[in-house]
This record gives sequence, C-alpha cells and structure tokens, in this order.
Amino acid sequence: MSIASHEELLGMRKVSEVVALALRKMREYALPGMDCRELDEYGGRLILAAGANPAPKMSYGFPGYTCISVNHEVAHGIPASTKILREGDLINIDVSAELDGFWSDNGGSFVLGGKDPHAHQPLVDASEEILMKAIATIRPGMRIAELGRFIESSARKRGYRVIRNLVGHGIGRKLHEHPKYIPNYYDGSNFDRFRKNMVVAIETFISTGSVYARDSNDGWTLVTGDKSFVAQHEHTIMITDELPLILTAANGIGAQ
Repeated sequence: MSIASHEELLGMRKVSEVVALALRKMREYALPGMDCRELDEYGGRLILAAGANPAPKMSYGFPGYTCISVNHEVAHGIPASTKILREGDLINIDVSAELDGFWSDNGGSFVLGGKDPHAHQPLVDASEEILMKAIATIRPGMRIAELGRFIESSARKRGYRVIRNLVGHGIGRKLHEHPKYIPNYYDGSNFDRFRKNMVVAIETFISTGSVYARDSNDGWTLVTGDKSFVAQHEHTIMITDELPLILTAANGIGAQ
C-alpha cells in the first residue's frame, strides 16, 4: 500500500507494534527444552490479546499462529509439539498479523541460550546488519533490483550467499501486495521502483551454503537441501524522502 493519510499511518503503526512486541516477547520466552507449540501458543495469546489476528492462520490456514523454523529449516516452519528447542539451536520466528484492516510482518533469527556451540552468531549478526544497512539505502525512485544487488554483495563480502526463491514484498492492506518480489539478489529484469510512502516488508535470507530453499514433506516448511544454515531478519517499513520509517522497530524509528 501507499500511505495517504495520518489515519493510515496510525493503523500501520498499531499493527506493527503488535507484531514487534510479540516477536520480542517470544524470543525472551523461548528456553531450551521447550517445544515449538508452546512457544507459538504464547505468541498467539499476545497477538489475540492485542485484538489482532494472526496472519498465517487467517490468510493460509497455516497450522500455527507464527512460523518457527529451527536449524536447517529456512522458513514457514510448523510450530509442532514434537519439535523441541535445544541450547545453541538457530531459531527463526516470523510474526505477521492483521489489525483493523492493516497488516504487518516482522521476523528474526537468534541463537537459543547462552552458548553457541555451532558458531551461528556470526551468521545471525550478518543477516541483521545487512538488513539494517540495506533499509538505510532505500529512497523513492530507487530500483528494487539495486537493493537486491546491495544485499547479495554484502553477503558475499562476509563469505555468505543469499536464498534466491524467498523474497520481501509489499504489505499494508493485505499480507502480500505489490511489489510482490523484493529479492536478495540483482534481477536485471525487475524494473519496479520504490515509491514515496510505499509500505514494504524487507527480508534478508543469508545462507552458509544453499541458494534455494526446498520443500519439505510437511507441505509448509522450507529447508536447505545441503544441511547448511540460513538466518533471516525482516522489518515492515514505510519509504520516505529521507531514511525509511521502520514500523516494526521501537517507536517506528528510522533506519540506522
């Protein structure tokens, strides 16, 4: 969507605050030994208590309030009771919701617990730092393809790759809107441009190996095919003449 009024901006701020708070609280709540269903149900309670609707269930009939992906899972992980979290796991939580006709999306990867035996933290840091720097480059009129070039080149400089078949997207009045594809790599055939007041969800998918996520056998979860790892971070933003407004950051602060 393109925000055209103060009321629309307020609506996007409200729903973005809901998903941002749920993501932060879920991360704090997660503990080794906990199963993913318990973590997801906690997140669901937070979303519903705020008067919002969990987007995965509402839009797709997804079997969870949120998506929780662990280790070699890249995205859309089902929060099953059989999936037990362990210290040192690489976890990604993706929270999206609708409130009063407005939609927002927020996600982040982290290493569970106080130890990092598999050395995932550099990957997590790279994903988050690249996202924030990428957001800071966005201005009205910029080609979306150039953002993908920046993300991919930044990942390569750190010795990583990007997932090519998972992308950011427009958002606002629906979970997925125009532009439908905001990839993490340079696509010379994509001539779409960012516009002032446009609302988009920017996502990084930074990989230690795979460049494509593959379907698993559960109908939802996407995985790496080579047992590599992927860290993802996502913010919903509004594009302005200056720094983008990060709606899913505390108080909607500008990109840093």
